[in-house]
Amino acid sequence: MKIVAVVDEDNFLTPLEYGNAIVVLDDETKEMKEYENPGFGSPYGGKERCMQGILSLKPDAIVVKPGSLCPGSYQMSRGRMKYMPVEEEKLDEVVKNLDSIKKKATDELDFSMYRE
Repeated sequence: MKIVAVVDEDNFLTPLEYGNAIVVLDDETKEMKEYENPGFGSPYGGKERCMQGILSLKPDAIVVKPGSLCPGSYQMSRGRMKYMPVEEEKLDEVVKNLDSIKKKATDELDFSMYRE
């Protein structure tokens, strides 16, 4: 399974437009690849540009916290990958708890997760 997370330079999970990197974690090989975030630093349309970049990587799931997505980026991704809501703050915490996080993967998110 290819799992995507958007992180800042300190590996904290961030909203789509605030992370400078898109990280793809292959949970089978435990390999991580980092990609430049095309929406980084763009207050208008940054989340959607980031989501376009994410979708081009063809992930199976994305790690999300409340406020990570907006209605537009959520609609772009709906039906194309699963969502993994987390409480963890850093990517290494997500990796450490990945087995339990994968069990919470869902096809749809509650509105409170992506409202602006």
